Amino acid sequence: MLHHFTDHPASVDETYTEHLATATGFGFSMIVGGLACLVHGLFPWLCTRTGSDTIRALHHRMVTHRTTKSQAPQAQAAEAD
Repeated sequence: MLHHFTDHPASVDETYTEHLATATGFGFSMIVGGLACLVHGLFPWLCTRTGSDTIRALHHRMVTHRTTKSQAPQAQAAEAD
């Protein structure tokens, strides 16, 4: 049963606690970005870039700079070259 709490975090090279903090941070960023989009929908002159800036920042953190267990040895080998 405990493997449910550790398998995925380990696959992205994080402990359960690190993954909890990271996922919570992403969640709060998404909420703030979503609220900014709602505000922008009602008042088009407000929050004109907040939603898209949030998406770009989250993509950068989650996709572009993500390290997984399967990628880690390849990245280390590339750095050694």
